[in-house]
Amino acid sequence: MAESIKDRLAKAVANLEETKKAVARAQEQLSVASATVRSRDRSVEVTVNSQGQLSEVKFLDGKYRTMGAAQLSAAVIEAAQQAQAEMAQMVLNTFQPLSETPGARPHVEGSGVDWDQIFGPLTETIERGAAARRGASDKLRDEITEDGEKR
Repeated sequence: MAESIKDRLAKAVANLEETKKAVARAQEQLSVASATVRSRDRSVEVTVNSQGQLSEVKFLDGKYRTMGAAQLSAAVIEAAQQAQAEMAQMVLNTFQPLSETPGARPHVEGSGVDWDQIFGPLTETIERGAAARRGASDKLRDEITEDGEKR
């Protein structure tokens, strides 16, 4: 016997309520979340909030006093991009349980929500963080070499 429209509607409403509760839990969890990362040279520590905004920058062990401006700037940017990438991944992981389909982004069929538009920037942030992590040492090495050649 086919399920009645009343039963299907009741299930849909129950699923919607569960989803609302899951979203509220995710929002609560992320409202207090942050990511803290140290630069590879351990001269800088950066913390970002759940929106990816810088909330704290610490210069560690006085190392910044002996660093050139470009070197210090590269360390701050490297740590900030990595912290933003970690936070973006945390946001994606938090919302992943809301997904009805496997993959990197949540998807709720018929919800009218464009998840690519919402989570696309997070994916780009994650990719930028990975690229920054790979390229930071090369940029720093180039800068140090240039400084050494000028003297």
